[in-house]
Amino acid sequence: MNPPPQHDAPAPRRTLITGAGQGIGRAIALELAVPGARLALYGRRPDTLDETAALCRARGAEALALPGDVTDERRLASVAASLQAGWGGLDGLVNNAGVAHFGTVETTLPEDWRHVLEVNLTGPFLVSRAALPLLRRGVAPAIVHVASNLGLVALKNAAAYCAAKAGLVNLTRAMALDHAGEGIRVNAVCPGAVATPMLLADRGDGTGARELVEELARAHPVGRIAEPGEVAAAVAFLLSPACQFATGAVLAIDGGSTAGFAR
Repeated sequence: MNPPPQHDAPAPRRTLITGAGQGIGRAIALELAVPGARLALYGRRPDTLDETAALCRARGAEALALPGDVTDERRLASVAASLQAGWGGLDGLVNNAGVAHFGTVETTLPEDWRHVLEVNLTGPFLVSRAALPLLRRGVAPAIVHVASNLGLVALKNAAAYCAAKAGLVNLTRAMALDHAGEGIRVNAVCPGAVATPMLLADRGDGTGARELVEELARAHPVGRIAEPGEVAAAVAFLLSPACQFATGAVLAIDGGSTAGFAR
């Protein structure tokens, strides 16, 4: 029987977070932004990344704003090379970037289907592929994929999103098996509805933001939707060296929405 690995407290932790400009990604960055932490914030919008970086620096962390798309292999390779040169490796990766799309198989255009899968599933694949050599040089390295409760159960009129997130859930398990021998843990969180700009974006069906939140709150047994910080706390736990025996885990942070039929 192999004994549990022993690690000194890794200070500072070096973590790459995608989709870090707003919503859950920003909340994760702030959760990890303790004095001495090093955070690489990756996302498409330089303005929101800069805002997140400034908030993290105010908490004593080093924060790099790194604009880029998770489907851009060349940019990801450049970022990985830069982090290797500057930090020597990574201790954590959070694949959080994602897009939503509503539609059935018939109403979803092929280009929209491809885009949703490229960002929500191929993106984590490409980012992980670029980051794994750096994680092998890390201390108690861990990856967390931000999937969705819609990767565990389905929702009407969300075919592409459900398919992509279900793929990400099983990619988590596959990666956990592939990299356990290297000491790299891979887990996922599956949030329910979270109060983020993506959730409140126009769905194109005339539903207002307040009406949408009330509708979604009723779908969660706890009677409300989540705040981004509640998801961030779970991500931080899964990244932590204190959580070394968890790999391949898929943690529902969904207010009981996938627990069963609520009466």
